[in-house]
Amino acid sequence: MERVFYFAPFYANIVESYNAELYIKGKVNVKKRNFIIHYLPTMFRTRKGMHEYMMETYSELHFTAPNRYEQEVKASMGTTKGFWEADGRLMEHFHINIYSSTLLYDKLLSPLASDARKYYTYFVDSIMGDSHNRQYKIRFMPKNRSYQLVGGYMIVNTDVWSIREIRFSGRSEMFRFTNLLKMGEVGESDEFLPVKYDVTGTFRLLGNLIDGSYVATLNYRDIRQRKPAHLTRKTGSKYDLSGIYKMTAVPDAYRYDTAHFNRIRPIPLTAHEQELYRTYSQLNDSTPVKKRKVFWGHLGDAMIDYYTVDLNNYGRLRGSPIINPFMFGYSALNGLSYRQTLRYNQLFSGDRRLQISPGAGYNFKQKEFYWQVRSSFDYNPRKGASLYVEFGDGNRVYSSAILDELKDIPDSIFDVSRLRLNYYKDLYLTMRHSWEIVNGLTLDLNLSMHRRRDTAKGKATVIDSSTSSTAESEQPPVPPDIDEEVLDKLPRVYNSFAPGIRLTWTPGQYYYMNGNRKVNLHSKYPTISLDWERGFKGVLPNSNNYERFEIDLQHTIPLGLMRDFYYRLGWGTFTEQTGVYFIDFANFRRTNLPTGWNDDFGGVFQLLDRYWYNSSRRYFRGHVTYEAPFLIIPHLNKISQYVLNERLYFGALFVPRLKPYIEVGYGIGTHVFDFGFFAGFENWKYKEVGVKFTFELFNR
Repeated sequence: MERVFYFAPFYANIVESYNAELYIKGKVNVKKRNFIIHYLPTMFRTRKGMHEYMMETYSELHFTAPNRYEQEVKASMGTTKGFWEADGRLMEHFHINIYSSTLLYDKLLSPLASDARKYYTYFVDSIMGDSHNRQYKIRFMPKNRSYQLVGGYMIVNTDVWSIREIRFSGRSEMFRFTNLLKMGEVGESDEFLPVKYDVTGTFRLLGNLIDGSYVATLNYRDIRQRKPAHLTRKTGSKYDLSGIYKMTAVPDAYRYDTAHFNRIRPIPLTAHEQELYRTYSQLNDSTPVKKRKVFWGHLGDAMIDYYTVDLNNYGRLRGSPIINPFMFGYSALNGLSYRQTLRYNQLFSGDRRLQISPGAGYNFKQKEFYWQVRSSFDYNPRKGASLYVEFGDGNRVYSSAILDELKDIPDSIFDVSRLRLNYYKDLYLTMRHSWEIVNGLTLDLNLSMHRRRDTAKGKATVIDSSTSSTAESEQPPVPPDIDEEVLDKLPRVYNSFAPGIRLTWTPGQYYYMNGNRKVNLHSKYPTISLDWERGFKGVLPNSNNYERFEIDLQHTIPLGLMRDFYYRLGWGTFTEQTGVYFIDFANFRRTNLPTGWNDDFGGVFQLLDRYWYNSSRRYFRGHVTYEAPFLIIPHLNKISQYVLNERLYFGALFVPRLKPYIEVGYGIGTHVFDFGFFAGFENWKYKEVGVKFTFELFNR
């Protein structure tokens, strides 16, 4: 194994590019099913009286190092549509670099990783061949039960210590799988590439049981191996990785064409598979489909699954399921919330793209409805030049007039939980032009307009938190009342007109080109942004002067083997203010609607009351997050098998009256849900604990 670990990084990068013909044949057998199967997102449509289904695809596959797979489906046929979505990510099982430190796009820790000995046990099962062509069959077993670890065996050739065959078993959501890869012959051009896949799997959920088996063969052409560094001539930017997988299909790819497939099929159909096709044809001929049934079938799909509507020459509309439990989220601070989104795309010549994405959500605890429409037009994608327009309903905030009154309350008796403040509804319109000046350096020119309306104008009061009444507290000590005369003179509606500039710099920005479209990836260095906005008085009715500055720095540092360290620092201030204005920072704001593991489980405060986000004209905050698949849970063997990732959180905030606010937390991510437990401390004293919960089943 020392020799295998030594050569694996070299073999992982030895192939520079190739073209191949990829043929995949799959069958599934629905052994048990109930009504729930029709409400599972990404599940293919089953038919009454049919238990076995199959499908074939023939594709052209092009690979370019380090990780770019371009797959164009040339032809496909089968007994059901949506077959390949049974697991949602089935295609990733046929794009595997076995020498990489991770498998299935960083989901599994490979037994060939350099420090995999921390997580796997190895032993020799058998020795094959003579002294001139010896092979070892080596079994590997995970030391802990985990979604990130697999078990199986590998056959190693002792001449060059390359893998000839590998079989591994693991789990992904409700899908248990076994993948067998056979490599090309030693000394041949495809020696370090898989030539055949055999994948078997079982899907179990709430009384449903589905078995699947899939076989794939690859016929390689134009395999190019990497040249030594001193013989390689660099062309273009070293940051151009072009590292992304994409899959496309020709318009008439899905067709029932037996004669065509008989010519291109590399593996003949068995007698049983031929019978499946005959049964499917007879069932279609004998069962006419009613238009009404088709309509209700499509409507049912939209209710429970992601759906796409092709608008012919006018683009495509994609929506999330209408009945979707995975759009719900819960936290102790914000309560239960729900969101729904749509997305419209239209592509033009030169890879120009128009996107429109309306969304809406409701927070049940605050009884507040939110909506927004985001749109963008990438008119010069190669230069990262885009126009953005966004309008909608923003966060509720209170005015600076209230803030001036509250600052007179002594710290000794100040209690934010006893305040009932007048929050203004926000209707906003933002226009922005973005341009990437050079790689990693982006300039945004903004124009922001807000219309804030006090829908419950009246006196901001202090309430007694020990009762459910909203009347003013008569129990001492009572902080000073806010001046009613000041509030009575305030207008019900305020407007703002504010141009702004945002400069974002990421040194050493890696990227890939997808046609003419430049898509930024990661960097070894942090991203820093400078944000300036200036509000002008008199441009709109009841608008006043203000100036906002913000600095934000954030960085994710990969530590290897699916471990990451993330930190974020931010500072902001309002200056040059006159009259009434609204403290609404761009980088320090509250999120009211549910977001999952990859959106805001790091870099925000989960327990901080909404008051504090607008309580100061300046702030300084910092966050640190550490993520790894093996922290605490592996020591609890019974539940470790369900956990994908664990996180440790630390955050600190400095504003007046909070010097500091500190929040620490621990979170776990699973295929079904994400859960976080947090504790907050105000001015070095314990304040409260809380949790955050979001659904993630079929959503990763």
